[in-house]
Amino acid sequence: MKTKTPEKYFEAVGRRKTATARVRLFPGTKVGYEINGKELEKYFQTREMRLTATEAINGSKTGTKFFITAKISGGGLAGQAEALRLGIARALIISDLELRGRLKKLGFLKRDPRAKERRKFGLKKARKAPQWSKR
Repeated sequence: MKTKTPEKYFEAVGRRKTATARVRLFPGTKVGYEINGKELEKYFQTREMRLTATEAINGSKTGTKFFITAKISGGGLAGQAEALRLGIARALIISDLELRGRLKKLGFLKRDPRAKERRKFGLKKARKAPQWSKR
């Protein structure tokens, strides 16, 4: 679904765990999503992922104003959906500063800092110790 994109757009980056989403909002008559060259329904196949990814645009009530393109890399689908949500929220603020209060109240402007803890030597996982034997 490669489309010729107009020159003026609002760009922002969203991150979650190890996923990164570079989001561009194109104002105009065309409305929809293009993620890594695919439609939203083809990229996020479950309804929950699509809802997570589009929460920011639906919460700001500006869904009919923008065509959204995104390049997403790293992480899994859940992290990518949340990275896309943060990127869309940040780009919406660049387009209209008055949306900041509404998006902040919904919690879409805060980057979720939780990530997997690194494995330590001598342990099986980050905190799981090997089985202890008395004898």
